[in-house]
Amino acid sequence: MKKSRALGLVLIAALSIGATAVASAATKPKTLSFTAEVWADNWFALYANGKKVGEDSVSITTERSFNSEVITFTASYPLTLGVVAKDYIANDSGLEYIGSPRQQIGDGGIIAQVRETKSKKFVASTGPKWRALVIHKAPLNPECVGSSNPIAECTFTKSTEPVGWSASTYKDSKWTFAKIYTEEEVGVKDGYEQIKWNPSAKLIWGSDLKLDNTILMRFTATGK
Repeated sequence: MKKSRALGLVLIAALSIGATAVASAATKPKTLSFTAEVWADNWFALYANGKKVGEDSVSITTERSFNSEVITFTASYPLTLGVVAKDYIANDSGLEYIGSPRQQIGDGGIIAQVRETKSKKFVASTGPKWRALVIHKAPLNPECVGSSNPIAECTFTKSTEPVGWSASTYKDSKWTFAKIYTEEEVGVKDGYEQIKWNPSAKLIWGSDLKLDNTILMRFTATGK
C-alpha cells in the first residue's frame, strides 16, 4: 500500500514537471530574423529589445555622412526598437565647420523600416508614434553661429542616456513624440535614394531639426 502510494506521488510529480515544461515551451516567444533598413543624417545605433544589433558604419566624426545601412538581427515579439540618432557637431557648441566660411548649425533626420526577413512583412517604420528624448541640444542661443569662439559663447543642454532606456520594460510615456519632416527639410541624398521606402516610413527627428543633436527614440512592434 505504501509502495503504491509512493509510486503514485512520483508519477504525479513527474507529470507536473512535464506539464510545466510543456507550458513553458509553449509560452516562450518565437525568435525570428528581422531586416532593418536605416538612413540617418548623420549617425545612428540600433537596438532590439535592449540589445544593440547594429550601427552606422561611418563614424560620427565624419562631417558629411549620408550612407544607408541594412542590418539583419534576431529577436522576438513584442519587438521594442531603440535608436540613438546623432547629427554631426564639432563640439558641444552645436556647430559644424568651425573656423571656416561654412561655419553653421547643421540639421539631422532619420528614417527606418523593419521587416521579417523570411516573410518580407513590414512590422515597423519610423513615424509619429515613435517616442523621442533629446539628450543634447545646441546652440540654445543660435545667434552665436558667427562667433569666433563658439565653444565659449554657444550654450547647450546635455544629459546621459537613462539606464535601460532601450529595454522592453522601460517606461517612455514621459517622452515626447517624434516629429515628421519632409525630404526637402532634411535634404536627403546618397544612401537615401538606394532604398525603396515603404509609404509608412517617414523622416523623423526631435521638435527642432537644427538644434536637437542627439536623440533617443523608441517604438514597440507587436507583429500583428
